[in-house]
Amino acid sequence: MLPKYKRILLKLSGESLMGENSFGLDPNVIAAYAQDIKIITDLGVQVAIVIGGGNIYRGMNEQETGIERAQGDYMGMLATVINGMALQSGLEKIGVYTRLQSAIKMEQICEPYIRRRAIRHLEKGRVVIFGAGTGNPYFTTDTAGSLRAIEIKADVILKGTRVDGIYTADPEKDPTAKKYDTITFSEVISRSLKVMDMTAFTLCQENNLPIIVFDMNRPGNLLRVVTGDAVGTLVK
Repeated sequence: MLPKYKRILLKLSGESLMGENSFGLDPNVIAAYAQDIKIITDLGVQVAIVIGGGNIYRGMNEQETGIERAQGDYMGMLATVINGMALQSGLEKIGVYTRLQSAIKMEQICEPYIRRRAIRHLEKGRVVIFGAGTGNPYFTTDTAGSLRAIEIKADVILKGTRVDGIYTADPEKDPTAKKYDTITFSEVISRSLKVMDMTAFTLCQENNLPIIVFDMNRPGNLLRVVTGDAVGTLVK
């Protein structure tokens, strides 16, 4: 079985790590994700990962939290490092060599983000997890994922979600919503479909970086995507 993509960036939401919980981390989800990632690294796929922090802290609404936006964003960045450490632990438990790099320096627990070092880790077969977003407030982890994917010259961004692609409407709310198998960047914008925030999306569009949105919670889907099966929705 030959992979279609040599180097990928996997973007996961923090909420996906909660499983059925309302907060925090579900060890079963982490173990399942780690197993799926190990399968594709065994094929020779180079894997970089960006995880959100919404399962621990969401700092977007200043009026509700009473915490100013910039401060809240930094708190969210720390949450992404916690998630990165959890996934790193899950991967190393099953024998996958992993490096956690942070855009905010915290040398005791992870390396600082250095582009060339990240690429070298990938070339050596290590999974690289990028924590702390871009290191700047007012940018989402979607933007961090797009930026890191472009910097490391990834072939594709794989956005793992709870739904199996992009639909005309929210399939969890509208049963008549229809799924797109393939869609262009301009169509996503003209139809106001929420794939990523616009900063992240525009970065991908300008750099011709395709995005595949797929259901990460279905075992084996990640393998199917990287080997070229028509899973989820391709944005190109």
